[in-house]
Amino acid sequence: MAKLVYGLNQSLDGYVEHTNFLPSPRLFRHFIDQVRGLAGMVYGRRIYEVMRYWDEDQSDWGAAEREYAAVWRRQPKWVVSRSLKSVGPNASLVGEDLGAAIRDLKAQLAGEIDVAGPDLAQSLTDLGLIDEYQLYLHPVVIGHGKPFFAGPRPPLRLVSSERIDGDVIRLTYVPA
Repeated sequence: MAKLVYGLNQSLDGYVEHTNFLPSPRLFRHFIDQVRGLAGMVYGRRIYEVMRYWDEDQSDWGAAEREYAAVWRRQPKWVVSRSLKSVGPNASLVGEDLGAAIRDLKAQLAGEIDVAGPDLAQSLTDLGLIDEYQLYLHPVVIGHGKPFFAGPRPPLRLVSSERIDGDVIRLTYVPA
C-alpha cells in the first residue's frame, strides 16, 4: 500500500509561494532524487499548471534542470480539477469522488505518492488520507501568499527533522 505524502517549501511564517524559494544546487539534487523515487504524484489544478513548465525543454536549462524534467515526466500524475478538461502527458484527471480515487491509488501502488497543492492537501487531510507531512522550512519571511495548511492544522506528531542544505530544514510529521 502506498503512502500519501504532502510536502512543499515553506517560509518561516507559513507560506508556500513557489517564486520565493529558488533551490540551491544541493536542494535541487534532493528534489531530483525524491521525485525519481516516487510511485506517482497527485496535483491540484493550480500547482499542476505551474509544474507543466517541466513538460517542454528550455534552451537555458543546465544538466540538473534537464534531469529533473526527465524524472518528472516519467512519473505518473493524477490531477484533481473541476475545470480542466484534459491534462498533459503521463497525467490523468481524477473523477468526482476524490476520496475513492485516492484510496484506490493507495491500494494499487507501493511507495510514496507525492501530494502537491495546499487546497488539495486540505481536502485529503479532511478525508484522513495524508500519511505524512514534509515541511521544507526556509529562513525567509514573505508575509503573504498561500499558507501550507489551507485550513485548520491537523493534530500532528514530529517524527524527524533533517537539514537538507544550508539553512533549509525538512520537518516530517505524521497525524497524531
